[in-house]
Amino acid sequence: MPALNNPEIAQDNAADSLHAVQLLEVGEAGHNQRVDNFLFSRLKGVPKSRIYRIIRKGEVRVNKKRVKADSRLHSGDQVRVPPLRIAEQPPAPRPGASLVQLLENSLLYQDDDLLIINKPQGVAVHMGSGLQIGVIEALRWMLTDQGREGEFLELTHRLDRATSGCLVIARTPAMLKHLQREFKERRVSKRYRAIVHGYWPEDVVQVHAPLRKNEVKAGERIVIVDPDGKPSVTDFSVVQRLRNSTLIEARPLTGRTHQIRVHCQHAGHPIAGDDKYTCSAGNSQPQPLARVRLLCLHAAAIAFELPDGRQFSISAPLQQPMQDLIAALAP
Repeated sequence: MPALNNPEIAQDNAADSLHAVQLLEVGEAGHNQRVDNFLFSRLKGVPKSRIYRIIRKGEVRVNKKRVKADSRLHSGDQVRVPPLRIAEQPPAPRPGASLVQLLENSLLYQDDDLLIINKPQGVAVHMGSGLQIGVIEALRWMLTDQGREGEFLELTHRLDRATSGCLVIARTPAMLKHLQREFKERRVSKRYRAIVHGYWPEDVVQVHAPLRKNEVKAGERIVIVDPDGKPSVTDFSVVQRLRNSTLIEARPLTGRTHQIRVHCQHAGHPIAGDDKYTCSAGNSQPQPLARVRLLCLHAAAIAFELPDGRQFSISAPLQQPMQDLIAALAP
């Protein structure tokens, strides 16, 4: 992350550049957007913690007035941002030829507003946590390589690195804002396919278990079922019975971190290949898929309403490793 002008960072770093006070005008795409989200999109490379700090200290002003992080903006508002000392960022790394080819082959749909891919398993959606490049950075580089540098391209949602399937990317600010609102209001329908340990009971059609994240277990942060957690609901159905395992469909009604994975574990049938949410020590559930190393979770379909009121839906075929495993487990 870039170095910022704060007490923990030396002020004489020659690689730093001091940005003067900025006055940012809110356009149509920013109308009704939260102040923090607006600044995240406009101050690329600035850590969220720094943005929240300058808001909290009253250094961010909207029309010369102090605001809170969740204050709403309107078209034509003037947002004052204080000077920020930001280290020069190295250019984004060039994606390898194999990643470029993989993404080109993963395209499901595109028009002037949307780009949808069948995200390959094992590829992060964005850089971070030691990763130098993700899907969005690679796609932007591909645009630059085509002489289209600066074209708008933003993720509308996330998928875990190990999860494959439908990933929706906005090509215009208006579409990004629309889909962010649809996700927030839970109007986006998502269907997943997963291979789980054991025989999923026919009568388990919904798991309603509150989730709490950022618990530490064995040195890593996990999500747990907790009565004081956030309400979390997932609908389930059986797609195919396999040998000592089941192909299921999961439809999350809420959007919590690792929701499907934790709800499957809570039901006693963790997802094959999930090394974080496995069978508990006291669970006698057999693990015929113990040697499977890929997370058998796939975002199979997504549906939402477009800004003009039309319904849009798209599905992504299972990727080859899951197809091969299902064939091998067929009774």
